[in-house]
Amino acid sequence: MERMSTRISARIAAISESATLAVDAKAKALKAAGRPVIGFGAGEPDFPTPDYIVEAAVEACRTPRFHKYTPAGGLPELKAAVAEKTRRDSGYEVEASQVLITNGGKQAVYEAFAALLDPGDEVIVPTPYWTTYPESIKLAGGVPVDVVADETTGYLVGVDQLEAARTDRTKVLLFVSPSNPTGAVYSRAQVAEIGRWAADHGLWVVTDEIYEHLVYGSAEFSSMPVVVPELADRTLVLNGVAKTYAMTGWRVGWMIGPKDVVKAATNLQSHATSNVANVSQAAALAAVSGDLSAVARMREAFDRRRQTMVRLLNDIPGVVCPEPEGAFYAYPSVKALLGKELRGKRPQTSVELAALILEEAEVALVPGEAFGTPGYFRLSYALGDEDLAEGVGRVAKLLSEAH
Repeated sequence: MERMSTRISARIAAISESATLAVDAKAKALKAAGRPVIGFGAGEPDFPTPDYIVEAAVEACRTPRFHKYTPAGGLPELKAAVAEKTRRDSGYEVEASQVLITNGGKQAVYEAFAALLDPGDEVIVPTPYWTTYPESIKLAGGVPVDVVADETTGYLVGVDQLEAARTDRTKVLLFVSPSNPTGAVYSRAQVAEIGRWAADHGLWVVTDEIYEHLVYGSAEFSSMPVVVPELADRTLVLNGVAKTYAMTGWRVGWMIGPKDVVKAATNLQSHATSNVANVSQAAALAAVSGDLSAVARMREAFDRRRQTMVRLLNDIPGVVCPEPEGAFYAYPSVKALLGKELRGKRPQTSVELAALILEEAEVALVPGEAFGTPGYFRLSYALGDEDLAEGVGRVAKLLSEAH
């Protein structure tokens, strides 16, 4: 009997499109069609990239050296600057040879898991998670193991939960603080406890630090290999310029880790993409070599919007929203609203409720299903103050009709 064949490989067919990008694209399409949609979907600062960074890119366009191939693993001067920036900002001492420059943070995520995982290896994934993590793990042949935290703990997982999820197949702990999608930030003591647990069990840690500079109030960012130095040889640190410098579209990220793993990931990148676009690397060099005044101004605006959004959301009956301490997202629970009648419908899931809100209130939200926890929404507050207040106001007005 002839074997049935499909047009798409099972490996790729199993991948879902990015829910956050899909929601953002739908909101933009509706807006282009003339509907006054306000989108809370994309994790993207509404500020332009600072002028001095743009000027560095313009100058790079005129530099013949940058018209040619450069080393697959990144411009040597950018790798050195990233190493210096890492020492300056988190106290982590690394060499340029431990740095790989990637096409955005997403490529760093993919290459980290591709370099570490063999088929069947398990990765503990604190949940709610960013949509790309489990897909990258599965692409590498790994098995994501969700460890769920909810609003009662401020979306923070504890060592007891992590230990309950650990098996003989566990190879990696994914650790993200500040968190996308929840905005949760682990204290230094919590980072130390989790890091020591990982070290005691010989686990690798992949830690995404891309929101390191976006923390608010009394919260502080702590880098795990700094807090737990014995983990450094089994830790990959992922980061990039996207959030700190409002450079989401420039596509420059990086991986920092032990030289053998970084070399392996560089070999992969040499076949997958070769070097990151040189103009973008020159812009990133200006960014990481400069001061942090640009992010300080953004953080002030985000902090104001954060407080406004959380207050407005918690004023909605049936909505519970812990105060996020980092990144630029709120992650309210809407579980109490599911099953209630609203405009003649009874949405049973947060996907259905999000669709209803988009249609009736013209506000785009990302449902919690995208992040591994149904019954929630993620709202980015990296958008203008007026749009934020108007958008949440529309949602509040609509949800007030639920009964």
